[in-house]
Amino acid sequence: MSKFAQLGLSSQLTKAVEKSGYDSPTPIQEKVIPLMLEGGDIVAIAQTGTGKTAAFVLPILERLKANQHKATPKHCSTLIIVPTRELAKQIDDNIEKYGAHIYHQRACVVGGVKYPKQIKRLNQGLDILVATPGRLEDHLKSGNLSLEHTETLILDEADQMLDLGFFPAIRRIAKKTPRTRQTVLLSATMPKPIRALAAELLDSPKDVAVAPASTPVERIEQAVMLMEKPEKRPFLVQALENQFRTIIFTRTKHGADQLVKYLSKQKIVASAIHGNKSQNQRQRTLEAFRKGEEHILIATDIAARGIDIPDVSLVVNYDVPTTPEAYVHRIGRTARAGREGRAITLCAPEEQKHLRDIEKLIKVKLPIENVQAGGIDDDGYDPMKAAAKPSGKSSGKSSAKFETRGARQDDGERRSPKSRRRNDPKKPGTGSYEGKKSGPKKPKPRHRGEAAAADGPGAPRRKKGGNKNPPRGPARRRNNNRQTGRNSEKSAR
Repeated sequence: MSKFAQLGLSSQLTKAVEKSGYDSPTPIQEKVIPLMLEGGDIVAIAQTGTGKTAAFVLPILERLKANQHKATPKHCSTLIIVPTRELAKQIDDNIEKYGAHIYHQRACVVGGVKYPKQIKRLNQGLDILVATPGRLEDHLKSGNLSLEHTETLILDEADQMLDLGFFPAIRRIAKKTPRTRQTVLLSATMPKPIRALAAELLDSPKDVAVAPASTPVERIEQAVMLMEKPEKRPFLVQALENQFRTIIFTRTKHGADQLVKYLSKQKIVASAIHGNKSQNQRQRTLEAFRKGEEHILIATDIAARGIDIPDVSLVVNYDVPTTPEAYVHRIGRTARAGREGRAITLCAPEEQKHLRDIEKLIKVKLPIENVQAGGIDDDGYDPMKAAAKPSGKSSGKSSAKFETRGARQDDGERRSPKSRRRNDPKKPGTGSYEGKKSGPKKPKPRHRGEAAAADGPGAPRRKKGGNKNPPRGPARRRNNNRQTGRNSEKSAR
């Protein structure tokens, strides 16, 4: 009897798992699989890349084999919620691989994909549904899906799912499921404040901790390179030499796109994935990276959870993550499935405060090296400035105009005559300024209407009020005719 069979798995699943490359279960699988088959709530903490996905997928498939029944339309018996589209696709692929010999109906519902195809799958009824919170709520509100018959709720990467931004959506979804459900939370990190929020969703859960929370994989060689921001790009070009498969993490989407353009100018091919890319674009980029067609992938933290590529040799933190938990997930993209890997962090002096938070979380003092790159890129992308918000009410355009106007005054170009006369030095021995014409002033030419208004013995008296908006066109001609008639009557008298 194989070791997987001893955990309570059938021969069909045992063969599928062994065919996938698992000779024996990992520590997280040994503890989670029997507990899930019992039906209790679980909180599992394990390092990334240790087989957490198989730990909850295999018991789900074992239940489906034991209880073969037709799925109810617009319902799902097992719901798996994940934070990113990439992670959803990865779990869906694993379910297909492990459940090749077990009949089941499943679907992957994520954003960036058209609704009709998803609605058609939901109408047929599902045994397993893998979804992201946003698109899942869309289908629940439109009536395409009901969770009244959901027996198992699984939250993968629970720390991010239960973070302040995702917890309201998770709570709304959980309220639509039966109270007798089984709830399982799995993650590589579980901060204490998030754990308190998770307690609302679980009923007397059993804790499974294979390794201390937030501990990086020991097989990863970690290093921190201290440098100024403009030195990051030239150093990165040097670090990418002779590297087979590398993932570079940036803090912002704009930073990822700008880094792709810079590497392209250096004759280095790279592609980016982030939230602004469509699902098809992200999937094509990941497939090219997985197949080895491209060797450099630039991503934001949204993709840190869901990239399961075994032979990633190097992870580069181009920007130091602002949350320590993100660092654990970033470097967890390497040294997967028992392999070794390297992770380097490019740290500017002002980013060292985030570095101290990371060391406090992982309880490891990271080695720091002062690096002087060969050349400094003055036009380098500054992630800290891009993330900063303007403190004042004035916009960037107005400040640019102010700076430009000040520069013109300093150079003496395109100034008004008054400012030129005020700032230019006086000519010696004269009371005039340079550039000012001396001599009597010429009288300003009057407009045609001003001649009659000039003061003189025969000039008519000027009215103090007057109509500021005199009539024009036919109305004006009528007024003139009336005035002419009155003058003629006065002369006749």
